[in-house]
Amino acid sequence: MPIIAVVGSRRSGKTTTVEALARGLTEKGYRVATAKHIPDFHFTIDAKEKDTWRHAQAGAKTILSVAPNELTIIKKVDTTEYNLSALVEQCEKEADILILEGFRKLVAKNPSIPKVVTVKTVKEVSETSKYFKPILAFTSSAKVEVKGLKIPKIDVLKEPQKLVEIVDKRVESVIKKRRTL
Repeated sequence: MPIIAVVGSRRSGKTTTVEALARGLTEKGYRVATAKHIPDFHFTIDAKEKDTWRHAQAGAKTILSVAPNELTIIKKVDTTEYNLSALVEQCEKEADILILEGFRKLVAKNPSIPKVVTVKTVKEVSETSKYFKPILAFTSSAKVEVKGLKIPKIDVLKEPQKLVEIVDKRVESVIKKRRTL
């Protein structure tokens, strides 16, 4: 399954970039899955005192919440040791492509995962160019000049389709091949 990672510093536009990619790739007919890294150890999607929370408190390790238009699966597991294949396993049957938001340590130097790096400053461009490999594009809504690099810089708010085309070019053949298997 093709994976694209969107990485960058806090408040640099990662979610906006993921939204643009998910929207654009969905419009192209791809089934898109996304995964958001949330580093807060105490975070839970399960609301205290709700029925699903009560199920977990009673000992359930997997809780399905089924509504007319949504299925949520809450798994009470230690994800600190999760690797990439564990994430892919969660969605590979329902999706053509997985877009990761965050997970910088998991993907940083992995050459099999193309990255879109969100930046706020020229300094971030320089620093992230050394840390993340390979980089498909930089995205920013700020006036950040990317000089001397062969990596495109895209204002994802003004030209999201440009980023979608770069990603599509990278994953299209793999997705077509997977669909014929």
